[in-house]
Amino acid sequence: MKNSSLKTASLGIQHVLAMYAGAVIVPLIIGGALKLSNEQLAYLVSLDILTSGIATLLQVWQNRYFGIGLPIVLGCTFTAVGPIIAIGNQYGMSSIYGSILVSGLIVMLIAKYFGKLIHFFPPVVTGSVVTIIGTTLIPVAMNNVAGGQGSPDFGSISNIVLAFGTLLFIIILYRFFKGFIRAISILLGLIAGTVAATFMGKVNFSAVGDASWFHMVTPLHFATPSFELAPIITMTIVAIVSLVESTGVYFALSDITGRKLTEQDLVKGYRAEGLASVIGAFFNSFPYTTYSQNVGLVQFSGVKDKSVIYTMGGILIFLGFVPKIAALTTVIPTAVLGGAMVAMFGMVIASGIKMLSKVDFSSQENLLIIACSVGVGLGVTTVPDLFAHLPESVKILTNSGIVAGSLTAIFLNIVFNVIKPAKRAQAQTAKGLKVS
Repeated sequence: MKNSSLKTASLGIQHVLAMYAGAVIVPLIIGGALKLSNEQLAYLVSLDILTSGIATLLQVWQNRYFGIGLPIVLGCTFTAVGPIIAIGNQYGMSSIYGSILVSGLIVMLIAKYFGKLIHFFPPVVTGSVVTIIGTTLIPVAMNNVAGGQGSPDFGSISNIVLAFGTLLFIIILYRFFKGFIRAISILLGLIAGTVAATFMGKVNFSAVGDASWFHMVTPLHFATPSFELAPIITMTIVAIVSLVESTGVYFALSDITGRKLTEQDLVKGYRAEGLASVIGAFFNSFPYTTYSQNVGLVQFSGVKDKSVIYTMGGILIFLGFVPKIAALTTVIPTAVLGGAMVAMFGMVIASGIKMLSKVDFSSQENLLIIACSVGVGLGVTTVPDLFAHLPESVKILTNSGIVAGSLTAIFLNIVFNVIKPAKRAQAQTAKGLKVS
């Protein structure tokens, strides 16, 4: 029993480490842009970790009203970073939380109707979206391999050695071990990489020393929500865009776990995300969405048990109350994380290709859908200034390669596989009536 608990805890920690960098960077960027003090910034990070854990548990816990029940991890959506900073600078922090609160409620209300879109997500769309998610994450991994964008030692030999040494260690574990060791190969790779980096003098423990052992989380710590129309519309658009991205993750995990999703499953998944945003606003945190990097980890480890994600959610909540332990996970060098990310994000791409294997490739229309959607998704990611001159309200849809590519796949599928067959069927019916 103890052995089983230890395995579950280790797998949960592995999931925490996979998403931690992404979860922490969002409050750091937003807090820095809004000129928060170091003390406020530390509190915001802990708050975000806590609410990520709560949001994850809401999504994994499948019940009558919400929760898709897949091994999904939730964190703050990167799509919201720009809009939140803009709202905060123009309207103040109270308006940020008011807009997040209302957008979460709107998502909960429209979930029933958004769930009907399941018919617009055949394998050609879901496979393309998941492939796009993986390909757009690879540049993030490679920047980390080099040491992280903006770092003074970007691309240094030591960073490259650390990153690919970590990746090689993970590959060796995966090749020569089975079962539990193989399942936690990412975690062991991160530990080994960090130990090596310590001997190279690249690990800084000052953040751990400065952090406190415990703090109490209080609701509405920064501001009481206020409500302005423009911020509410902006955050609602962000929330809907996040639902499109989450839909791809839902289908990726349904394919990995072998569970067929129903319209009601999607509705409960969307509703859980809306509820998570409402809770985020109440705790003065952020809107939450599915984290793609953890999909790659589920595929890589082969562990699909929801108890691991429950454990992971509990760990995040615990870390939210204990800043010193939370800070310990931040000492992992960026290059070490990058090496592990190459494997995880590559697995997301592999999962997308596997889903595309169900597509009829004799159809030129399907090939064009895949070509254009993956091309747009990867293009926007590699050339982020492509739509720099568009209005801010439109850039919410175009600045993310995942969103731009996903919307392209959905639109082209409607054009080629929904409207066209429908018109052809009507024409055949009309022809038959005419003959008779």
